[in-house]
Amino acid sequence: MQSSVAIFLGRTPFLKLVIPLIAGILLQWYGQPAVMHSIAGFIIIILAVVLFRLLPVYGRLRFKWLQALLIVLGLLFMGMLLTVMNDVRINRNWFGNRYQKGMYLWVTLLEKPVEKKRSWRADAIINGLISNNNVQKVSGRLTLYLKKETDMDQLNAGDQLVFRKDPQEIRNTGNPGGFDYKRYAFFNGLTHQVFLTASDFIKMPVPPKPGFRLWLFENRASVLNILKRSIHGPKELGLAEALLIGYRDDLDKDLLQSYNDTGVVHVIAVSGMHLGLVYWLLNLFLNPLLKRRGTRWLHPVIVLTVLWIFTLLAGSAASIVRAAVMFTFILLGKTFNRNASVYNTLAASAFVLLCYNPYWLWDAGFQLSYTALLSIVIFYKPVYKLVFVCNRSLNAVWQLCAVSFAAQILTVPVAAYHFHQFPVYFLITNILVVPLSGFILIGELLLLIVAPVQELARFTGNCLSASIWWMNSIIEHLGHYPFAVWKGIRLNGLQVALLYIFIAGVTVWLLQKRRSGLWIGITGLLLLTGIRAATFCNAGKQQKLIVYNISGTSAIDFIDGRSHFLYGDSVRINDPFIQKTVILPATTLYRLRAPGNMNNLQQNGRLFRFKNRSVLLVGDLPDALTAPIAIRGKIDLVILSGSPRLYIAQLLQRVQPAQVIIDGSAPAWKARYWQKDCDALHIPCHNVVEKGAFVMNF
Repeated sequence: MQSSVAIFLGRTPFLKLVIPLIAGILLQWYGQPAVMHSIAGFIIIILAVVLFRLLPVYGRLRFKWLQALLIVLGLLFMGMLLTVMNDVRINRNWFGNRYQKGMYLWVTLLEKPVEKKRSWRADAIINGLISNNNVQKVSGRLTLYLKKETDMDQLNAGDQLVFRKDPQEIRNTGNPGGFDYKRYAFFNGLTHQVFLTASDFIKMPVPPKPGFRLWLFENRASVLNILKRSIHGPKELGLAEALLIGYRDDLDKDLLQSYNDTGVVHVIAVSGMHLGLVYWLLNLFLNPLLKRRGTRWLHPVIVLTVLWIFTLLAGSAASIVRAAVMFTFILLGKTFNRNASVYNTLAASAFVLLCYNPYWLWDAGFQLSYTALLSIVIFYKPVYKLVFVCNRSLNAVWQLCAVSFAAQILTVPVAAYHFHQFPVYFLITNILVVPLSGFILIGELLLLIVAPVQELARFTGNCLSASIWWMNSIIEHLGHYPFAVWKGIRLNGLQVALLYIFIAGVTVWLLQKRRSGLWIGITGLLLLTGIRAATFCNAGKQQKLIVYNISGTSAIDFIDGRSHFLYGDSVRINDPFIQKTVILPATTLYRLRAPGNMNNLQQNGRLFRFKNRSVLLVGDLPDALTAPIAIRGKIDLVILSGSPRLYIAQLLQRVQPAQVIIDGSAPAWKARYWQKDCDALHIPCHNVVEKGAFVMNF
């Protein structure tokens, strides 16, 4: 008699395929084997499979295990090859392999430039490199940052620009615990960026090249224009755009943080919930097609066409593409009377998506989308059955609570790993916001239909504006309640794995009544607790100095155990954006308490003594730091800030630094001079803008 595990695996063949594929992707990315090794391995496996098929039937049956092993290895090498093939840098025609200083770049804008705080931003595809009146066709994408000038907003998707300016490789700030933007950009095909003024480029006098991509951008722009005409209020408009088509450039950052803190950010991340609502509406209106045999085939064709167009208009994020693939499989299964296991459908959709783009494996939306759906499939019924509700209205509320609670069970580890926080009021906010967001989404779809009728569009827009304002008010108020969010959670990959072992063990114990599951869960929890205790113990012993990489700002952190003293431009350091993107990630990584004074840190004007090390601050910093240098002798670290009239030779007349640090407030031209002088004098120099934040362990 087959075990329950064997029966389950027999019903989910794609699960057995997707696991070695994922293993191959991870092996290629983290192991970085040579490309030829991956190709050779894949070819050898293919030849081995062919030879195996040439064996007589008896031999193939006797060595079934060998066939399974070859399939697993084939998928492993397939994952490795797909990862290599999606690396834009290996393409001989990638512009980074052909570009030479002084060449002109010919690019096409992929979107209308988006206004940022100090510039306009747009992604562009590189068509070719121009030199000596010759054009080399190349591939690749880069990000354009355009100086805020009067005519920049006249540029549109499809416009072609020519400029001669060296693109800069995208770099990380290197700040401890900071977001790996370089990897994120690379996974999206972006490797370089360039900063342009209006005089740096020429707009080609040619109309945008027609095509499906341009058609998508034009329709996306039309949808945005309808929303901008009808929705009142910047916060309401930004949320309406994000809710309908995933356009977040107008979304208020503080409002987005409130949605994050209250656990309902998924309602504005276009995903399965949105596509499911569109799917339900399409089924509702197209149901008559199913009643006639001659028109049944039209139903799946129209539904899938609309679903995929909506997916592309919404930006083709991993979460909504996952939903579109799943709906495609489900609808095709129904059309051909093949109802597959939901677990197999999940695995099949993951297999297809990772074959298309293996880098989606690292996408937080991809991970949360699959863990949430899997969690609902596994835990919804057991959670729902815990409480029996007779009243239909209360039962609907309890169903929503059960779905929200079930979804959190498997998503909490992933969310804590990526965002380092947990929304305490997630049940309350989901009960209030999820139904309302569904009605708002239906209203927005209705607005697109009635847009040509001005009076109806105005009335619908007013109703939507009021509804969105009410929903935003609920979220913002709940986000300010005490204990609304548990912040500062830091989990590494091993801890996440142990947390899932604990959840899996307890699940097996509760649902299948197997005591072994309980012991596995307890073991995972004990190991997790021990590792976390060790990390806190190590944090209590740490001693560090950090010079953060913050553009235009000086920030130095002295760390002793879990206490720290943060010194620099207090106005800029307390800016919410810098706190969120620089200071909070570092304090979470090192498990630090709130900053304050430290007994073992001695300060005398611009000179600090910390753990028998001397640190001298020179430049445009607070207090007396711009006064003449009166300190003499050997100094362990000299930190140069701002733009003082100072040459390194003058500095050496007073002090003998063991190392020089140039912080983020120094102008680029001055930092280059200081770096050049230090190199000539053989003094170690670290420019945080070029090399990332400086971290010294004592």
